[in-house]
Amino acid sequence: QVFSSVTSLLNMSVFKDHLVLEELIQELQKKSTDLSFGPLQPNGIISVQGSFPAIQSLRDFLFLKAKSLSEKEQRGDQESHQRPQRKLQQHRLSREPKHPSQDGEKQVVVLDTDTYHYMKCFYPKIFQINADVVISDTTDGDVTTVCIESRSGAGQALRVRQKIESQYIELHQVLRKERIDFEKCTREEKERYTAVCKTLRSLHPSVLAIFYNTHLDIIGTSSEIFKFTKEM
Repeated sequence: QVFSSVTSLLNMSVFKDHLVLEELIQELQKKSTDLSFGPLQPNGIISVQGSFPAIQSLRDFLFLKAKSLSEKEQRGDQESHQRPQRKLQQHRLSREPKHPSQDGEKQVVVLDTDTYHYMKCFYPKIFQINADVVISDTTDGDVTTVCIESRSGAGQALRVRQKIESQYIELHQVLRKERIDFEKCTREEKERYTAVCKTLRSLHPSVLAIFYNTHLDIIGTSSEIFKFTKEM
């Protein structure tokens, strides 16, 4: 099924420390004349309606702007305790079909992968609904797309999406990530990191440690990350 129009909820708060949001919205309205913009909410949320290609084009434009601001910030501030990478996708672009299928309902939300992993680990019930709701995910690097499908419709998928978004925004405001590279580590050093991590995780149960072949990601609040890495 093809949707001629979608409504997206865009969280612009990622830009509030760098730009005047009202001026940024005006710039977007001039650039994307085929999109319809709703009022900017106090929390930085704004609704955008239009064709899916136009929404994608807007997303790409904002992604590049957010990436540019993030790079400038990194050059000026080398603090290790930082939020998961400040990209537009982290603050999510959720797409709501304007015309749901007659046989059911489908909702899509795009999340930062690190925050999504944290939610799956510590808030699994958000993704465990009932037999009528099927939730699937697709990860592409820093971005994870979550698809929520309800066989019975009746707004179930929308309610689940809203719960996911609410929890995501709350966590994204407080979570930080520390990365430890393994590129120069020997096999024995990697094994030692693994053993130490397992011990520390029992002492810091709210910290998520994710092992990759090339690095270790540690995700949690700023204070917990500081304690965890210091003890490592």
